Amino acid sequence: MSSSPAFLVAPRYVLGETEEPHTALENLAARAAHYGIPMAPRTWGWGSYFRTRRSTVELAVASGIATLEASGAARASVDGLIVCTSSFPSSVDDHAGFLGAVLNGLGLPGVSFASGMTLNRCNNLLAALHVATSLVRAGSRRRVLVVTADRIADEAARLEKFALFSDGAASCLVSADEGPDGFAVLASASAQDADVLGLRDQIDSRLAVAVNEELERATGIPPEKITALLPANLVRPLVTMKERQAGFTTAQMRTGNIERVGHCFAADPLINLVDLVASGEGEPDGLYLLASSVPGARHGVLLRKLA
Repeated sequence: MSSSPAFLVAPRYVLGETEEPHTALENLAARAAHYGIPMAPRTWGWGSYFRTRRSTVELAVASGIATLEASGAARASVDGLIVCTSSFPSSVDDHAGFLGAVLNGLGLPGVSFASGMTLNRCNNLLAALHVATSLVRAGSRRRVLVVTADRIADEAARLEKFALFSDGAASCLVSADEGPDGFAVLASASAQDADVLGLRDQIDSRLAVAVNEELERATGIPPEKITALLPANLVRPLVTMKERQAGFTTAQMRTGNIERVGHCFAADPLINLVDLVASGEGEPDGLYLLASSVPGARHGVLLRKLA
């Protein structure tokens, strides 16, 4: 069965308005001691982090508007919205208000399908891109805005063993039409192991290998042919080790944002894609893999840069 093409268009992001060095964390030494890790910022990739006073809705709207304006698409032509976050309102009674605030803030009168994506932790965005791509390829929707937004609620939890967190949001259109800053979506894939989904320290590179194999079956493109891997901005030793185990070389990995931006929850791969393009590195027909792993799950979205 043939399907329509899908394109990732006008990726954009926003960060918390206040940038701080990692040394500004009041509990830095205590958190390091709690995790039993040495105070070695260069090793871990602790650099800057960004915090915000804005709400999750405000972050989502700011990034979504940036994407809509960059895409040049009429607001009325956007017929789908997927909002990703790890912190939807806890009460079901507040869900409609949350969604309504995002829709009204974005000014999207033509959206007839709107959904929330959660439960995937820092894989939420890539899971949403899979859903949006499926909707567009099936002809159910022509333009789906995908936006992810998260912020740290408790400053004491900003540093975890696996990452230094930043507040931020990222977004893009998944469209049936090509557009500015565009990529063809070649394939998406995921793998999970339910037995370790609840564990905190069990990122399994075998799941990344399974995703690579699924992507290769779908496209004929092996991991070594991928121009650049755009992973989550976790601590450098963890990212490097797990991605090497998955079959990627250090030359393929783009990890500079670990120090510059920190870990923006699910937004990292898209943030890293935006910055790669802004640097001039995004070559026409280049192959770029958005990838993210959490304990028990791996998601990947393979893109080809348009001319």
